[in-house]
Amino acid sequence: MMQNVHLAPETDEDDLYSGYNDYNPTYDTEELENDTAFQQAVKTSHSRRPPSKTSLASSMGRPMTGAVQDGVTRPMTAVRAAGFTKAALRGSAFDPLGQSRGPAPPLEARNEDSPEEKIRQLEKKVNELVEESCIANSCGDLKLALEKAKDAGRKERVLVRQREQVTSPENINLDLTYSVLFNLASQYSANEMYPEALNTYQVIVKNKMFSNAGRLKVNMGNIYLKQRNYSKAIKFYRMALDQIPSVHKEMRIKIMQNIGVTFIKTGQYSDAINSFEHIMSVAPNLKAGFNLILSYFAVGDREKMKKAFQKLIAVPLETDEDGKYISPNDDPHTNLVIEAIKNDHLRQMERERCVEVVKASQYVELANDLEINKAITYLREKDFNQAVETLKMFEKKDSSVKSAAATNLSFLYYLENEFAQASSYADLAVNSDRYNPSALTNKGNTVFANGDYEKAAEFYKEALRNDSSCTEALYNIGLTYKKLNRLDEALDCFLKLHAILRNSAQVLYQIANIYELMEDPNQAMEWLMQLISVVPTDSRALSKLGGLYDSEGDKSQAFQYYYESYRYFPSNIEVIEWLGAYYIDTQFCEKAIQYFERASLIQPTQVKWQLMVASCFRRSGNYQKALDTYKDIHRKFPENVECLRFLVRLCTDTGLKEVQEYATKLKRLEKMKEIREQRTKSGRDGSGGPRGRRDGSAGSDGGQNCSAGSRGERLSAQLRALPRTEEPYDSSSNKELDASYVDPLGPQIERPRTAAKKRVDEDDFADEELGDDLLPE
Repeated sequence: MMQNVHLAPETDEDDLYSGYNDYNPTYDTEELENDTAFQQAVKTSHSRRPPSKTSLASSMGRPMTGAVQDGVTRPMTAVRAAGFTKAALRGSAFDPLGQSRGPAPPLEARNEDSPEEKIRQLEKKVNELVEESCIANSCGDLKLALEKAKDAGRKERVLVRQREQVTSPENINLDLTYSVLFNLASQYSANEMYPEALNTYQVIVKNKMFSNAGRLKVNMGNIYLKQRNYSKAIKFYRMALDQIPSVHKEMRIKIMQNIGVTFIKTGQYSDAINSFEHIMSVAPNLKAGFNLILSYFAVGDREKMKKAFQKLIAVPLETDEDGKYISPNDDPHTNLVIEAIKNDHLRQMERERCVEVVKASQYVELANDLEINKAITYLREKDFNQAVETLKMFEKKDSSVKSAAATNLSFLYYLENEFAQASSYADLAVNSDRYNPSALTNKGNTVFANGDYEKAAEFYKEALRNDSSCTEALYNIGLTYKKLNRLDEALDCFLKLHAILRNSAQVLYQIANIYELMEDPNQAMEWLMQLISVVPTDSRALSKLGGLYDSEGDKSQAFQYYYESYRYFPSNIEVIEWLGAYYIDTQFCEKAIQYFERASLIQPTQVKWQLMVASCFRRSGNYQKALDTYKDIHRKFPENVECLRFLVRLCTDTGLKEVQEYATKLKRLEKMKEIREQRTKSGRDGSGGPRGRRDGSAGSDGGQNCSAGSRGERLSAQLRALPRTEEPYDSSSNKELDASYVDPLGPQIERPRTAAKKRVDEDDFADEELGDDLLPE
């Protein structure tokens, strides 16, 4: 065999191009049949071992399979390569995955005539019949429902017989049998075929293979109850009760309730009482409580009737009074019914009888409280006339009720500024109950409104002696001391109130205001900062704080708070004027224009704002715009002297032809002004009384008379003191830019808090009415 192995010749020199023409007979496949080594390898690959373990070599020059070489046996290998066959050598295509064999054969068709398939189809038909029967019952077609149920029963029996023939009895579908029988019994009962229904239920109950079938004895008991066979009904109810575990509490309670009703029908009231008492002790409900009262009435036990009634009214309704008239769904018909009965004659009669019964009972105070609550409801609905009429009904009642009603009436009339009526009802409330702090507070309010602060303080003190927690009286006595200029006592009252009402904005403001009156700006600013932390968007608090910083000379902080105030409320004239003056003071006249233009929109009849706009244009060097603005002012206010003076000067310097026209008008107006002043002076001399008239201001020349307050005078002086430029058109006259004005809101007064008393929960109306504006002037 070694003769067929050709070894490469050993040469001393490597020839790179040698061996290309050599032929290896190993690749000669035609001589494989004559190759003894190859044939022996083929034989050993088919579990035929060579006679000896002598190492044999193949024609490839490698050990044969199973041969031992160097003490190691060569592992088994495949002789036949994957995908290579003799057919492949003869020209067939390469197909290792066998795709040439074609697609897989089709699945075996279902045999519809097989017994298993017939059973499945029949079972499906039975389920469909049960569902159709239930649907027909829910639609009210009881006859069709019974027919479907009977048909389902017949087919189910056929199904059982077929299953017994094919499979063992253990494979019968008991759930399907139970549902078919139960549905059939229910349809018999719905069609009042009670004997058939009982027989069907008996079939289910006696079959031990059905689990929990004992519950159906409740249905059998219901049928016996309809047949008036009360003894059997009770028997089956008790049998069902014994078979239902205690974890099903709700089901057991319902069965106990049925037992109690059955005992009532048989006249066995003592047994019914035992059943209903057990229910009321375990899970009370309205039906059981009502039946228990009837049972006690039947045996004539009045005391236990009262106790049962108390238990009945203690049962939660699980809905409020208004909830009874709220539709649980979106059904239009239900909504119409509820809307119709919400305030129909029966509902009105129910309310009237309820009030009358309570009035005639020993709980008459409850009726009075209901009436006062009725008046309060009218107040919340803004129906003040009905509230007053309801409260006036108590004028002839006993003292406590009369005092509560009179207190509320005094409160209402005080809010309407009818102080005479408020004082009258406050006197009635105090005379009816001298220890009513709300009545005393309202009486003090009426005295306060008449200006008698000392007497008002006495009423407030008396209210605090009766009730030291009356915050309205404490607040009002602080205002009273403030009016009397007893600032230390007023501050003490508001500090006490601050300890009770930590975040009350009104109390914080009053403390800050008192410190300001006491000339302690640092404390005033500190309390105003606390106020802003409570109400950060209150524009008046911000402007007040800005004014304090301005008075202290801190312009940057003042500007910050004034600007914040303007941002939250851009219609406050004081804030707008201060911001405009601030920008003029800092030589930013262009920025001041927008504020004065807004002021002219708020007060279009005040000529001074438009004059300030024109002045800002002139100061910023925009003379053409200033001239146009002055002309527009002259058209609106033709008799304004200041406007004509600037027009004459501007036209003269720019060489305009209109200068003569404006000069003529100016002379005529100045002459008329002199005549007016002479007449005023002669009138003063003739009458001898002081009669002042301010002329020469920006607003007075247009016929707008005004008197400046302290803040207006301060801002006027500020505007007059602005640094003047060297421009030829700058006026040095104090009369030209007089910025004094009258606050359009007028002076504000501080009104005391009011107190109103309601009888039900001792709440006070004053909790809702906490005085006047947050920041009074």
